[in-house]
Amino acid sequence: MFANIKQLFNPKNKDLQKKVLFTLIVLFIFKLGTTIIVPGIDRSALGDNLGFLELMNAMGGGAMERFSIFALGVMPYITASIAIQLLQMDIVPYLSDLAKQGQTGKVKLNQITRVLGIILAFIQGYMFSLAFIPDATALEYMQIALILTAGTALLLWMGDQITQKGIGNGISLIIMAGIIASLPSMFKDAYQALITTGSTQGLFLGIVMFSIFVLIYLGIIVGIIYVQCAERRLPIQYANKSSKSSGKQSYIPFKLNSAGVIPVIFASALISIPSIIASFSQNESIQLFVNKWLSFSSGTGFALYMLLIIGFCYFYTFVQLKPKEMAENLQKQGGYVPGIRPGEETITYVSRVIKRITFVGAIFLAIIAALPILFGWVSNLPTSVSIGGTGILIVVGVALETYKQLESQLVSRNYTTSRRRR
Repeated sequence: MFANIKQLFNPKNKDLQKKVLFTLIVLFIFKLGTTIIVPGIDRSALGDNLGFLELMNAMGGGAMERFSIFALGVMPYITASIAIQLLQMDIVPYLSDLAKQGQTGKVKLNQITRVLGIILAFIQGYMFSLAFIPDATALEYMQIALILTAGTALLLWMGDQITQKGIGNGISLIIMAGIIASLPSMFKDAYQALITTGSTQGLFLGIVMFSIFVLIYLGIIVGIIYVQCAERRLPIQYANKSSKSSGKQSYIPFKLNSAGVIPVIFASALISIPSIIASFSQNESIQLFVNKWLSFSSGTGFALYMLLIIGFCYFYTFVQLKPKEMAENLQKQGGYVPGIRPGEETITYVSRVIKRITFVGAIFLAIIAALPILFGWVSNLPTSVSIGGTGILIVVGVALETYKQLESQLVSRNYTTSRRRR
């Protein structure tokens, strides 16, 4: 790893260095934009309790809390992307046909996703302006919604520029940058709560507690890296090949957590619907019912949140992997799982393997999502301080993906250079 980082700064890799620099400049512009408040908004009147919008606020680097021009972030696009992926499952024939048309269909699907994302951004912007600013006129609500929509459109364009001229997936890097931007203030709040504001007698205990907090945080990061890289390799044998003669064993890798953070986003969006309805209804009895039974802080709401994550994890994994198609493609290529007959037996075996590894991945994902809630129940620290959560899962996943892309580019360059020398 360190050898690759050292190689990145080699004078021969100036074009890669330019890509990294371009990416950092765009991310700096994004962070700068999160500090620009929507014109005409009184920030002091908005309050600090975001409730179900905390996840969106974390992904946007605190933009929602400030109600900046990037308050919506890229969440409308993510929602649209998930919706289009689901509609491709033979629900909408037109989208299903596009998904089978290769690169041409992919480009059209991307255009449809972006248009739907912009529409969702306008709807969300209008709803949030109603929720945050109760005394504005209809024209002012429209103006605010248009500004927030323009902010999301600009972020999507910036993400495209990073993808084309920078490194990695631009949208993912923007989300990661927003989450990382909030980490220094979180550790600062934890330091002040445990050490600075503590008494002289409790100073040593405060230092110990803060050290334990940092070590637990690092331990969670190591655990996430381990699970993200863990995979179950299903051995494959081909009828026209021999593993002994080739010297290499063919296999199909199944990630322990194939669904990523999508199940958490799904579950968070679904369980936040009652809170949204309650906030707009202005009915005290509905709000009390939601807070008591369906909020994250309640026992029933927490249990429902965990069950939704596990359920969506299974659903999204099977949507992506599709054991039947996998078995059919394998049979067409003349491949088979040793000891398993092609056809229905292979489908059953592959499904059983996916179910088992998905169970472990779903439980891990639920634990990571539950940690901030459990930490808030047992800790007296400020609400800005948390352990685990979706944010850290996204950061680790995107960081690993970006590193692999950089590594592959460096390896490709070394291979090309060595061939030229020969």
